[in-house]
Amino acid sequence: MKVTVVGAGAVGASCAEYIAIKNFASEVVLLDIKEGFAEGKAMDLMQTASLNGFDTKITGVTNDYSKTADSDICVITSGIPRKPGMTREELIGINAGIVKSVSSSLIEQSPNTIIIVVSNPMDTMTYLVHKTTDLPKNRIIGMGGALDSARFKYRLAEALECPISDVDGMVIGGHSDKGMVPLTSHATRNSIKVSEFISEERLNQVKEDTKVGGATLTKLLGTSAWYAPGAAVSGLVQAIACDQKKMFPCSTLLDGEYGLNDLCIGVPVILGRNGIEKVVEIELSDAEKAHMKESAEGVSKTNGLLEL
Repeated sequence: MKVTVVGAGAVGASCAEYIAIKNFASEVVLLDIKEGFAEGKAMDLMQTASLNGFDTKITGVTNDYSKTADSDICVITSGIPRKPGMTREELIGINAGIVKSVSSSLIEQSPNTIIIVVSNPMDTMTYLVHKTTDLPKNRIIGMGGALDSARFKYRLAEALECPISDVDGMVIGGHSDKGMVPLTSHATRNSIKVSEFISEERLNQVKEDTKVGGATLTKLLGTSAWYAPGAAVSGLVQAIACDQKKMFPCSTLLDGEYGLNDLCIGVPVILGRNGIEKVVEIELSDAEKAHMKESAEGVSKTNGLLEL
């Protein structure tokens, strides 16, 4: 199993680290345009192998896509990260050109690969890959929902004052501060609805804190987060590589599901060896349906800024 991660910055390096530590891939190729940067990150990570007990080979390369040939899964993290005060949508001009070029170069070397898009604005970048490549839609996946759901569960456990392993919850919709739809009506603590434990007011606060989870970290760190995004990507990659049939909320091209068409947005999917193997439609409350519709309108508006 060969995995390529494009972009050796904080997010890309974290992706490579978590994938390697899980020890299911034979090789991770880390590629960057900055001379020697990916090579240095790969060497540093390989020097942790004996300490962390993994045998995955990590190879760093500078802009040489021939080294990515025959990758089973490719992850695109490249592009400029958010700075404090920036929205994900403000990154579209620069990142669209980068993602279009990178996806084309990857597919030239690995025509049967599965692509996972991390670059922001993530839903629109995922849509761009659909519109500018010939990959089938099950092989193009946007990461955002898996990360947003992890942040939702963190906030739920915080509010419930319980171990995070007790908590389950999911975020669908667009990967943006306004577009996220935390499914509070489905959130549970050991199969019991969280509304049994905390007030509606507190649950609404959890929802709002989740939606600005990325912006909160960007303000604190001065740039985008990397540990949780890297872990989220590694979860998706492992589900595909190991054919786990796990359910994650991911950005996928919809064709009538949830009443939406011709846009990529986060919904529950089953991930296996073929990528997205099924879109799962779940019952939403009236408020969640309205929020999902509003989110889709926002994503479509951002898509309209693309030069296809």
